[in-house]
Amino acid sequence: MRGKSLVSIADLTPDDILQIVELSEFFEKNPQPRLLDGHVVATVFYEPSTRTRLSFETAVQRLGGRIIGFADAKTSSVRKGESLKDTILTIANYSDLIVMRHPLEGSARYAAEVSPVPIVNAGDGANQHPTQTLLDLYSIQKTQGRLDKLNIFLVGDLKFGRTVHSLIMALSHFSPRFVFISHPDLRLPREYILFLQNRNIPFREQTDFSGLEDADILYVTRVQKERFSDPIEYEKVKDFYRLTLDMLQGTKDNLKVMHPLPRVDEIASDVDSSPKAYYFQQARNGVFTRQAIIARILGLK
Repeated sequence: MRGKSLVSIADLTPDDILQIVELSEFFEKNPQPRLLDGHVVATVFYEPSTRTRLSFETAVQRLGGRIIGFADAKTSSVRKGESLKDTILTIANYSDLIVMRHPLEGSARYAAEVSPVPIVNAGDGANQHPTQTLLDLYSIQKTQGRLDKLNIFLVGDLKFGRTVHSLIMALSHFSPRFVFISHPDLRLPREYILFLQNRNIPFREQTDFSGLEDADILYVTRVQKERFSDPIEYEKVKDFYRLTLDMLQGTKDNLKVMHPLPRVDEIASDVDSSPKAYYFQQARNGVFTRQAIIARILGLK
């Protein structure tokens, strides 16, 4: 990974993934090694973000580095009509690594092609979110003690959910069984269905929570209003599912409920009191994982 961009989870080998998971554990135990002294990381966010941006900035600061960039494109020269290429080439002059979120699919790949410094994709439209996936994998490893041969239930916006798409691709290396729960209009895109079929990975699709007693991980996502061009279509599907505390009765002791956040109302607040709720700890794991990603890309020891 040294000196390379991280655009898609497909850019990583299974060994890369396992090494980042292992390194994340190191940073959790040693949160403030000053490895980034003298380095500058730019965070360039064309879309709103709380956890991803702040956890990256926390990771850089705990590593002893410095942060530049913007959290709102309206406060940058983008508002004046500056192209993505010109913005990236300019910011690359001031930084050693660029973390970018952009609403257009493929924008991160384009940025990586034109940038002289590594690009880390912090989400490009409905396409990929590889750093979220790596923190999800670290969370799964911590709670289950392994990544292989788990029953993974993915719930919600499977059509536009970039976290879901990246997680499916990453877990495909570890012999999972998938259950996809969604409104028919938010089914997993066909390209990911074919991806699983070509790798003989077992899965089923359904519209309810049946079979939850078999789940090791229940990964819930919100219906993303910002991905809908028609508000009527969003209203039709936004309240299609909701996880409540009573629905966790009879599930495995090791079950963990995960969510990339933000949450709207797809997980009832009463679930927060359950020891099976893990989404806030999951968000905390993002700092350690992003420290590991930065360290690997910049070749820090």
